[in-house]
Amino acid sequence: MAEPVLAALLRVLVDKLVSVTSNNIAHYKGIGAQFEKCQDSLKLIQSVLADASRKEITNDAVKGWLNNLQHLAYDIDDVLDGWATEAMHREFTHESEAFAGKVRKLIPSCCTNFSPSIEMHGKLDRVNAKLERLVKQKDDFGFRLEDETRPRNNKNNNRRFQSSVVDPSSIVGRQAEKEALLHQLLLPADKPCDKNYSIVPIIGMGGVGKTTLARLLYGDKQVKDHFELKAWVCVSDEFDSFAISKVIFQSVAGVNKKFADLNLLQEDLVNHLRGKRFLLVLDDVWSDSYDDWKTLVGPFHACASGSKIIITARKDQLLKKLVNNPLNKQLGSLSDADALSLVARDALGVNNFDSHLSLKSYAEGIVKKCGGLPLALTTLGRLLRTKKDEVEHWKGVLESEIWTSPVEGEVIPALRLSYHDLSSPLKRLFAYCSLFPKDFLFDREELILLWMAEGFLHQPSLSLNYSTEEQQQRLGHGFFDELFSRSFFQYAPNNESLFVMHDLMNDLATSVATEFFIRLDNNESKKNIRMEMLEKYRHMSFVREKFVAYKKFEAFERAKSLRTFLATSVGEVESWRSLYLSNKILTDLLPGLPLLRVLSLSGFEISEVPESIGTLRHLRYLNLSRTRITHLPEKVGNLFNLRTLILFGCDKLTKLPKSFRKLINLWHLDVRGTSLLFQMLLRSGKLKSQQITLSKIVIGSKSGFEIAKLKDFKNLCGKVSIVGLEKVQNVIHAQDANFSEKRLSELELVWGDELYDSRNEMLEKEVLNELKPCQDELIKLKIRSYGGLEFPNWVGDPLFLNLKHVSISGCKRCTSIPPLGQLPSLKELLIEGLHGVEVVRFELFGTGQAFRSLEILRFDDMGGWKKWSGAVFPRLQKLEIKDCPNLVEVTLEALPSLNVLTLITCDSGLLRSLVEVASAVTKLIIWDISGLNDVVWGGVIEYLGAVEELSMWSCNEIRYLERKRTMIIVGATC
Repeated sequence: MAEPVLAALLRVLVDKLVSVTSNNIAHYKGIGAQFEKCQDSLKLIQSVLADASRKEITNDAVKGWLNNLQHLAYDIDDVLDGWATEAMHREFTHESEAFAGKVRKLIPSCCTNFSPSIEMHGKLDRVNAKLERLVKQKDDFGFRLEDETRPRNNKNNNRRFQSSVVDPSSIVGRQAEKEALLHQLLLPADKPCDKNYSIVPIIGMGGVGKTTLARLLYGDKQVKDHFELKAWVCVSDEFDSFAISKVIFQSVAGVNKKFADLNLLQEDLVNHLRGKRFLLVLDDVWSDSYDDWKTLVGPFHACASGSKIIITARKDQLLKKLVNNPLNKQLGSLSDADALSLVARDALGVNNFDSHLSLKSYAEGIVKKCGGLPLALTTLGRLLRTKKDEVEHWKGVLESEIWTSPVEGEVIPALRLSYHDLSSPLKRLFAYCSLFPKDFLFDREELILLWMAEGFLHQPSLSLNYSTEEQQQRLGHGFFDELFSRSFFQYAPNNESLFVMHDLMNDLATSVATEFFIRLDNNESKKNIRMEMLEKYRHMSFVREKFVAYKKFEAFERAKSLRTFLATSVGEVESWRSLYLSNKILTDLLPGLPLLRVLSLSGFEISEVPESIGTLRHLRYLNLSRTRITHLPEKVGNLFNLRTLILFGCDKLTKLPKSFRKLINLWHLDVRGTSLLFQMLLRSGKLKSQQITLSKIVIGSKSGFEIAKLKDFKNLCGKVSIVGLEKVQNVIHAQDANFSEKRLSELELVWGDELYDSRNEMLEKEVLNELKPCQDELIKLKIRSYGGLEFPNWVGDPLFLNLKHVSISGCKRCTSIPPLGQLPSLKELLIEGLHGVEVVRFELFGTGQAFRSLEILRFDDMGGWKKWSGAVFPRLQKLEIKDCPNLVEVTLEALPSLNVLTLITCDSGLLRSLVEVASAVTKLIIWDISGLNDVVWGGVIEYLGAVEELSMWSCNEIRYLERKRTMIIVGATC
C-alpha cells in the first residue's frame, strides 16, 4: 500500500515547489522551468492517486507503479532539501547574523541568492525524465481522475482520549470467563505442595482479548483486596529473566535500584516477597524455555501460599511443561450476539441495533467477517462511528475487496479496512510506527517530534499567533489523538503517560510500510535486510542490545538514501543497564549517510561525538539522551536544519561549542538533568525562540540566575522545578517571566524552608499569582514552603481541566486550603505541613459537585487542624491522615468508595468519626492512636464489617483486641 504515504508526500512536494517557483528563482536559466515542469507532472499524478489506491489491491502492476512513484517522490524531496540547505549555508556564510532570522522563516523561499550548480541541473533533468515515464504509464493504466488534492472531511478529529482504566461495563461477553478465572485467583491452596504459587493461564489467538481480560482481573476490587503485592510485566518474544525480575522488584519494592547480577537482584526480591500473597501477570509470553522459567521463579518460593501467576500467551507449549493437567480450553471468539452488541456500542453508542434496523444486516455480515475478534470488531466499530445512518458506507465496508484480497501475514482484513479509511496523512504517520518493535513504549510528544523531523506535518502557515513549529505540533496532537481514538494506539499497561501498539496493529503497520521502512529486531538483522533494496531504504530502526557491533549495519554502507537511524527498545527503558555502540558506527557509517533527518543514539555509553556529525546537513532530529558525552563537537554548528536536540540525562555534558549560535532553526531543546548546561545557555541568549525542556531552575544560585530571564522563553515546556523563590524581591520580575505562556505538564514551585522575618507574605502571594502556568497542559502541581497566608485564585481554578495531581506542603503560614474540589480531573491530593490551618470547611470543596475524580487523599503534619466538615468524596479510595493529633471533630456525609484508611498519630475520635461514614473499608491501618481503649475499640469494631485486614501498632491502651471473624490482623502491638 504505497499510495497512503505517497499522497501525503506529494502534497508536501507540490507545496514546496509552489514556494520555489513563486520566487525570483525562475530568472535563473533553465532552473525555474525545470521546477515548474516537475510541479505540473506531480499535479497530474495527484489527480489519479485515489483510483490507483483502489486498483493496487488486486493489480500488482499498479502496486509497482505506485512504489516507483514513491521512490521518485523521496528523490525529489531530497533534491529540494539539498537546494534549500545550500541556500541557507550560503546565506549564513555571507550575511551577518543579524539577518539570520530572515533565513529561518522559510527554507524554499530563500533560494534566490546563489547560482544553481551543474549537479543540480543534472538531478532535475533525471527527475523530470523519470516523471515523464510515470505519467505515460499513468495514461496506459486508464486511471479515473479524482481531486486527491482536496483534504478529506474527517469528522472524527476532535475525539477525546479514552480512560486508561478498563471499564468492566465496556467488556462484552466475557463475564463467564472472568468469573471462572476470578475463582481460580481467589482459591486458596487446597493442599500442601512444593510451590506456594499456582498458574492461571489465558491462552488465545491475537486480538481475542487476552490482555484486556487480564487487565480486568488485575483491577478487580476482590483481587486488589486479596493480594498484598502485585506486578505486571509485558514479556514479549524475548524472555529476559533479569529484566523481568527487575520490573517485578520495582513493582513490589517501589524503588529503582541497581543490581550487578541476577543473583543479587533475586535475593533482594525474596526479602520483599517473603510471607506475602503475590499476584504476577506475565503478559504476552512467547518463549517455551523451561530453563528460563525456572530461573525466573526461583524467588517465588518465599511468597505466601495462594500466590498466583497469570500468563497470557498465544500458544501453550510452556504451560504443558509447567502444569500436569493443563487446561486446553483457549479463550474463544465472541458469539455473534455479543459481537453484534460490541459493534453497536462502538459505532452507535447503544447496546443493539433496535433503533438502526437498516444497518443491522450489514452489521451482522461484518461480524461474521471479523470472526468474533474483539480487536477487529472495536476497530471497525470506531471506523463506522461517524457513519451512524449512512447505509451505503456500511454496505461499502461489508463488500470491500479487502476481505477477499490476499492476506498479508497475520494481518486481519478488518484492521486493514480501518487503516484504509484513514486520511492519507494519518496513513503515513501510522506506517512510520512500523519502526517500533512489538511492545515498544512510546511517548506522545516524542513521537510528534519525530513526525515533525521527517517532514510529515508540513502545512502552509495558517496562523499568525503560532510559529510554523507550533502549528505542526498542534497538528501532530490532533493526528495522534485520532489514531488513539481509533485503537491504532493504546495506553501502556500501568502507565498512562506512555503508549503502545497491539501486536496485530504492529503487524498491520509493518505490512503497509512496504519497502521504505526496515526494522532490525534483535538476532534478525540479516533475515530482515533485502540486499537489493539497500539503496532504496529510507527509514531504519534497531533494538538496543548490550553490544551493538558495526557488522550489524555493515550492509547499510550502500543505503545512501537513508533518512532515519533510530535506536529503540522493548518495554520500559532500563536506565541502569549499560549498552555499548561500536565507535566505527559513529566514525565510518553515519558520515556515509548524508541524507539522514533523524538520528537517535540514546542510551548508549558514548563518550564523544565525532566532528563528522557536521556533514549530516539534512539532520532535523538528534537524540543523544542518557549518553556519557562531555561536549558537543564544533562542527555541530553546520547542522543548519536541526530542529530537535535531546540531551536529557547527559550529566557529564558541561561544554557547548562556539558554533552553537549557528543552529538558527533549533526549536526543541531538552536539557533535563544538565542544569549547569542550562545556565550556560541562558547566558548565551540563544534560546529565545526554542522549546525548552529542563528539570530544575535555581533562583539566585552562583550563576546569578534571575526568574525574569525566562521572559522570552515562551516555549518552556515539560517538567520544571523552580527552587529559591523566596529570593524574588520584586513581583515585576515574576510577572516578566510570562508564566501564562509556559505550556508545562508538571510544575514545582519551591520557597525556602526557613520563615525568617524578612519573608514578605504579601510579596510571596503576588509572586505566586504571577507564576500561573498555561491551563491547557498542566497535569501535576507542587507548591512547597510558600510563605503567604492564603493562595491566589488560580490555585484550584477549574479551568485546569487536565490537572490530576496536587501537592501543597510546608506552607506553615497558610490559614486556609485553596478550593481544589472543583478541579475536574484531580485524582491525588497531598496536604502537608499547613500548621496555620485549624478548620477545613467548604472552602476546600468550592461550589457544585466536589472532588468528582479524587481517588487518593493524604493529610500530614497538620498540628493545628481541629475541625473537618464538608460534602461527599464520591470516588475516594485511599485516605491517609498522619500527625494530626488535634483533629477530633469530623462531619463528613459519606465516603462510599473508600477501601483503605490509614491513621497515624491521631485521636481516637477521628477514627470513630471516619469509620461511621466509610462502610466499604476493607483495609484499616492504625498507629499510635491516642485515647483508643477497649471501650472505644468496642464502638469502632461495629463499623468494620467489610474490613478484611487490620494493621495496628502502638495502641497501648487496648488490652483485649476484639475482632470480626474474617479479619486478618497484622502487627498488633497493643
